[in-house]
Amino acid sequence: MLFEPYSEKGLKLKNRVVLAPMTRARNPDGVPNAMNALYYRQRAGAGLIITEGTAISPTSTGVLHIPGLYTAEQTEGWKLVTEAAHQEGSVIYTQLWHVGRVSHVTNQPGGIAPVSSSAIAAANSTAWAYDENGKENFVPCSPPRALSVEEIRQVVYDFARAATNAVEAGFDGVELHGANGYLIEQFLNPFINVRTDHYAGSIENRSRFLLETIDACIAAIGADRVAIRLTPYGGLYEMPHYDELEATYEYLARELEKRGVSYIHIMDQKSRGSFAIPDGFLKRFRSWYKGLIIFAGGLDKAKSEAYLSEGLIDLAGFGEPFIANPDLVERLKSDWPLTEPERHLHYGGAEHGYVDYPVYQDLQTVR
Repeated sequence: MLFEPYSEKGLKLKNRVVLAPMTRARNPDGVPNAMNALYYRQRAGAGLIITEGTAISPTSTGVLHIPGLYTAEQTEGWKLVTEAAHQEGSVIYTQLWHVGRVSHVTNQPGGIAPVSSSAIAAANSTAWAYDENGKENFVPCSPPRALSVEEIRQVVYDFARAATNAVEAGFDGVELHGANGYLIEQFLNPFINVRTDHYAGSIENRSRFLLETIDACIAAIGADRVAIRLTPYGGLYEMPHYDELEATYEYLARELEKRGVSYIHIMDQKSRGSFAIPDGFLKRFRSWYKGLIIFAGGLDKAKSEAYLSEGLIDLAGFGEPFIANPDLVERLKSDWPLTEPERHLHYGGAEHGYVDYPVYQDLQTVR
């Protein structure tokens, strides 16, 4: 099933393999370029490409050198990427990203404090920013301040504006980053969101920011182009579990089902050294949400095929294996061995460790 065409639930794909979003930090000016287009073209064996997290505003960033989608120049730059993907027969979405408190003052314009649902720091977490010597490094996240209600409305607008820019840039849709401890999830978690207004307290209130953002993007570009990534049971960036965790995601699944979003992308953070999604959760989630489900995190060919056959998921996402294996789809299909990536080259730099990993057949020629 993994390698067969998929034409259901609003998407037409050449296979069920998804290139999952991965930060590569190759854009010092924030503008996508020809090198980025080559990177995605090389990996366009995937039926669906989801780009790296893309900043929706200057204050949304927590990683140096990431691309954005809030200026005309950035929008034009992304056209190189979308054209490359489409020429190779892939569908391409971009992931819209606001990191919230997982940031540092050197990532913020004018050195201002990052923002979050509440003024609670991710004290033991780090952001890729500038250290005290002005060098790029992993540094402790800066204490955030709580967004005002007016500022929340601005962030919602920023997401919708970026979604509009994404369509202008040629993307087939957008995936909101509601996962991995970033801003949207900071509103969902009652240990991080201790506000006293209508954005906190009950499940409905804590979900309000996420759903308002989804609704704004739907109003801007249509439900069939709007998706979201979630990490139920994740713990990255100090996101503790809470009593109503599963009930929260059941509520979100049912609300997103009503809205007819393009898909929900679930990530298992066990592959990132955090908590695993418990047995049985995907089956329960499928009972709450009948739309398209992508699953990523620790998948291999056999596990993907099993999940697809059981009807738990519709598409299988692969992240890090795609870095060093641009021809990952062919390698999986043919059971060819995978190249291990050089992790110190994941973030920053230029071509090396980004677009110079060879395909399997070229390796055989060298030998």
